[in-house]
Amino acid sequence: MKRVNLRVTDRDELGQSLFASIGDFLARNHLTPEPINYEFGYRVCSSPDGALAKAVAAITDGGIRLTRKDIVSLGGDVSNEPVAETASAVAQGLVAQTQMQVEGFADLVAAMRADTRDFGRNLAASADAIKATGQVAPDDVLRLTHAMIDRVQSAESQLEAATREADELRQKLEEARDNARRDPLTGLPNRRVFEESFAEQAAKGTPLCLAVCDIDHFKRVNDTFGHAVGDRVLKAIGAALEEQCAGHLVARFGGEEFVVLFAGLELAEARLKLDAARTLVANKRYRLRETDAPLGAVTFSAGLTAALPGEAVGDVFVRADRLLYAAKGDGRNCIKLA
Repeated sequence: MKRVNLRVTDRDELGQSLFASIGDFLARNHLTPEPINYEFGYRVCSSPDGALAKAVAAITDGGIRLTRKDIVSLGGDVSNEPVAETASAVAQGLVAQTQMQVEGFADLVAAMRADTRDFGRNLAASADAIKATGQVAPDDVLRLTHAMIDRVQSAESQLEAATREADELRQKLEEARDNARRDPLTGLPNRRVFEESFAEQAAKGTPLCLAVCDIDHFKRVNDTFGHAVGDRVLKAIGAALEEQCAGHLVARFGGEEFVVLFAGLELAEARLKLDAARTLVANKRYRLRETDAPLGAVTFSAGLTAALPGEAVGDVFVRADRLLYAAKGDGRNCIKLA
């Protein structure tokens, strides 16, 4: 077997080329340069003719952006996201504050008990002295009483301050709990809320319909106008879905995907509401805030399906997602249902 020796400069050039290819891959798909995403990009770019690269090319054909769901289905692991890590750090900090609050209350109560016990002993000693001598020592009683009053007032001040801190901590905990269940960009409920709501409604036997919606040519918007404009488009689509599907759960699933959980509606009724949102978005003419230049038509495609009794949320989602891809293949800006 013939050995090929690469010069150091050749190896450097190959490494730089691969590094540039990975960076371009992440940028095209709007993936952050995390180790997990970088590793997946490395697997694709280091073997451009391999099966993984071909699968990615098939999914992204026509300018469709690679999503986290696609990466998972292709064998990637994107479970450790910085947002989750940040939320975890916030939660840990609040847990630590809560523990300190509990310990602070315990210390305060212990101190008050000790003061009360000391005051009781001193009063008992004074009473014994009065019995033994038959004389009352009002100065001693007054001194003890004033000392106890001072201690009680001090304890009340500490308790009031601790109560204020506890109220502030309770508010922070409620905010953290709410933030953990909402998408930070659109303010919509997140995937966790969607899955919990599906399980809750399904357990009640409520008829459910699920729609998976995806913004058409969203990568083109980001590439042409920048991510700030793309973020505004995401907010606008989310707002339109919320407006037209009022009373039903609209959540951001990830990337440019939204899900709508229709509870208590038949498939035809759900389609009417979803199509109203699609029409509202398609008829609106968006303009750039900075220059007032037209952004062009913005549309979304959707797959809509009814959940079968006892069917798992994952199975319903997969069916709706397949319908979504059928809508994409049928020209976009439409809804496929089954």
